Amino acid sequence: MEKEKAKGVIEAILFSTGRNVKMAELINILELDSKTIIEIITEMQDEYTQANRGIEIVRVEDGFSLASKKEYYEYLYPALDKRIKPSLSQACLETLAIIAYNSRITRADIDAIRGVDSTSALYRLQDYNLIEKAGKADLPGRPVLYRTTEDFLKMFGLNSLKELPKLPRYKLDSNRQLVIDEMNDEVIEDEGEIDIEPTADESTEKVETPVETEAPIEEPEIEINESDIDIDDSNLEESNEENNNE
Repeated sequence: MEKEKAKGVIEAILFSTGRNVKMAELINILELDSKTIIEIITEMQDEYTQANRGIEIVRVEDGFSLASKKEYYEYLYPALDKRIKPSLSQACLETLAIIAYNSRITRADIDAIRGVDSTSALYRLQDYNLIEKAGKADLPGRPVLYRTTEDFLKMFGLNSLKELPKLPRYKLDSNRQLVIDEMNDEVIEDEGEIDIEPTADESTEKVETPVETEAPIEEPEIEINESDIDIDDSNLEESNEENNNE
């Protein structure tokens, strides 16, 4: 099939179906390989942009769909039935975010994260086709698992869930308070060395200090020479005589 004809066929398929058309469907219809189809759709996207068209081809996971450009929403909204505009409450947004970041999650887990019951929010999100059931968990009672749909990706302009913004990592500090891990690391680097005061338990611990022992004092050796000693011979003779008389 010629490239120009393939462009017309792809545009007609995407417009008439009004849904996300899988790559496998386009391969069967056009009888072309996936690489060639992607090249053709990329050229069509560039042509739509250069011609300032009001529509664009968006990729959602392993498929493509035709959609109006976001910058023309203010002109489209008055022409559409306002009753079909999804109105998501804070509870619905919280529940939707939890499911988006935790695919295949149960209602009990959602309730545990939010701290309140999420039954009504789940029903509302299913009515808007933003979430769907994804089987049952291998747990007692076989609870239902939930995941986001392709309509969720289209509504938020995402190709896949991998394009979701990354969440900061949290941890508990020394005071058992929840802090952002990455931000906490940056603060420590900026502050440099931090003096940590000892806790109450640490302050009561006895600290053994080394006992300094005095080194033994060495007595100086005194050398006595006979020449230095004067001996009185007369006294010695008198003492000898007294001994003999006794």
